[in-house]
Amino acid sequence: MKGYKLTDTEAKFADIIWANGPIPSGDLVKLCEVELDWKKSTTYTMLKRLENKGFFKNRNSVVSALVKKDEFYAGQSKQFVEETFDGSLPRFLAAFTRSKRLSDREIDELQRLIDEHRGDSNG
Repeated sequence: MKGYKLTDTEAKFADIIWANGPIPSGDLVKLCEVELDWKKSTTYTMLKRLENKGFFKNRNSVVSALVKKDEFYAGQSKQFVEETFDGSLPRFLAAFTRSKRLSDREIDELQRLIDEHRGDSNG
């Protein structure tokens, strides 16, 4: 997979596959016609593009994911933090919380994640 970059259109298409896959390619064409107003050729062109990027495969007319949705978005988030905040999660959180107050629930979730990772690093 060549990084975690997808255009907006590629991401919309990928979301359709992730939500419905594995999916027969004919059904994918029909879904893309309804959801994206695409012709059959557009769907297959986009599918080939994302196959070449290593996200999906089309074998025996069934399209399936090689990269799971949560893996993609986790990788994309990590890449964003690395590129924008020199890989510093604390700097990202500081910037994020300057413009958005965290709820008690969000703070509890973050604390739980911190505690889990602290336990991982101690053995």
